[in-house]
Amino acid sequence: MTKQTLLIVDDEPGNIKILVELLRAEYNIRIANHGEKALKIVLAEEAPDLVLLDITMPGLDGYEVCRRISGNSRDKIPVILISGKNSEADKEKGFEAGAVDYVIKPFCAEDLKICVQTHIKAAHIDS
Repeated sequence: MTKQTLLIVDDEPGNIKILVELLRAEYNIRIANHGEKALKIVLAEEAPDLVLLDITMPGLDGYEVCRRISGNSRDKIPVILISGKNSEADKEKGFEAGAVDYVIKPFCAEDLKICVQTHIKAAHIDS
């Protein structure tokens, strides 16, 4: 069975490194360090199966990137927002933008792995 592809979007190299280390054994990983690059990858021929998206980035923030992915993708690509923002208003804004889940930093590694697995499975059941 071929590995599913995850797109990790974060402007902090340390955060990217943590996520890559955590998930690379089970998934193919693509990386974008800003929103515009993430959108190019999502709209390419080989779109990722799931996007892990930071909210606070220069240029397009994660909410706007999420809105564009949710509104433009041919396939419904699940987006999980990962952020240090933990207010109910932030979470609500994330779900309104189209996110399927909202993970607060610092996160539990095992919980994040389960979250990713669950949303990839759900996306494949729906398609």
